[in-house]
Amino acid sequence: MLNTRRLSALVFGVIALVWGFNWVVLKLAMREAGPFEFLAWRFALASLCLFGALAALGRPLRLTHAPQMLAVGLLQTTAGFALVSLALVSGAAGKSAVLNYTMPFWVVLFAWPIIGERPSRAQWAAIALALAGLVLLVHPGARPGLPDLLALASGVAWGLGVVLTKRLQMRERVDTLSLSAWQTLLGGAGLVALAFAFPSRPMHWSPYLVFAVLYNGVLVGAVCWFLWFWALQKLDAGLASLGILSVPVLGAAFGVLLLGERLSALEWGGMALIVAALALSALAAQRRR
Repeated sequence: MLNTRRLSALVFGVIALVWGFNWVVLKLAMREAGPFEFLAWRFALASLCLFGALAALGRPLRLTHAPQMLAVGLLQTTAGFALVSLALVSGAAGKSAVLNYTMPFWVVLFAWPIIGERPSRAQWAAIALALAGLVLLVHPGARPGLPDLLALASGVAWGLGVVLTKRLQMRERVDTLSLSAWQTLLGGAGLVALAFAFPSRPMHWSPYLVFAVLYNGVLVGAVCWFLWFWALQKLDAGLASLGILSVPVLGAAFGVLLLGERLSALEWGGMALIVAALALSALAAQRRR
């Protein structure tokens, strides 16, 4: 029997591969569908899968802790995914991935006042290193723009959602699958509202777009989000978030290899500093356990 640490490492490896490759999937999907319409279909399918799993396993379907579930859904799903999808419309997949995955640093900052997880000296050093990386990524010579700011804002929303999730799990006994299902449904409802409020071009249901919706709805939106909440319940907020530091690396690598993206030396340097900061923070979180 695998212990919790080894099983969590295996889970994070699966999540990293699926989420890392998804940056390419999303970038290409944005060429064939409006961001809000695509997300509405994605989370409708994910909700169907998750609630189907709840019913099949005989678990309660009733919504509990509604205000907290709504807050998590609006932050992690509605705001987080809407912002990063808008960033991908005109921004680079690799750069957007790295900016989105500044999430762990926002987790560290938000966790201090909200759930009392005070940052260690090493975590403060990692945050300073990450800020230096952000300066290289978004300074005028690196051609910053709205996509960069949107991707960064998505990381902030995701980080706050992680901390609110952890606070709920610390105070109440919450079924992980139910948490995944309800935050997906509530956050997805917000995306449906955005799709109606800001209609885009009609979706062109090509074979690739069907694949992208299925990949995101079933694998990314249902399976991996359930695994993410499971891991978050088993580990402290900082370690759970920092355990997937390979995702932005994979996102950037897939962007270069599959999309032909080219970044400046300063942008590569900024991303390297952020990834190094993620690694430092992960080591610091492990030493605190």
